[in-house]
Amino acid sequence: MTIKPPAPRAPLLDTRFMACDLPRLRLRITECAERSGLCESRRDDFVLAVHEVLSNAIEHGGGEGRLVAYNGDGMLHCRITDDGPGFSADIIPPEPPGLETGERGRGLWLTRHLTDHLDIGLGTVGAIVTLAITLGA
Repeated sequence: MTIKPPAPRAPLLDTRFMACDLPRLRLRITECAERSGLCESRRDDFVLAVHEVLSNAIEHGGGEGRLVAYNGDGMLHCRITDDGPGFSADIIPPEPPGLETGERGRGLWLTRHLTDHLDIGLGTVGAIVTLAITLGA
């Protein structure tokens, strides 16, 4: 099933990315989180979670993608899309990956635990991953 999420209103950031853009995007997401009023400890969690999804898009989604950050419903959202084969939330392990299970899925497992919302859908091509964190106290 193809899911087309609603377009965000007034994005804080809307950019295409490749591997060379990751350091700059970490700074840009940090700035978006600061401007949105996200406290420092949660900000660091969110930036790490976004970085993990961006890295996955680069590694598994064709080497590039699009990032859109926006505020809505009291949350800071990041929607990351790519042109890879897509995937579902079923690949996220229930327990943290370790020595017995291998490293696969660690970034998505971490993302699920660092954010307040994680949605994984399929676009016409590739994956659509939306993660969000609650703003305020």
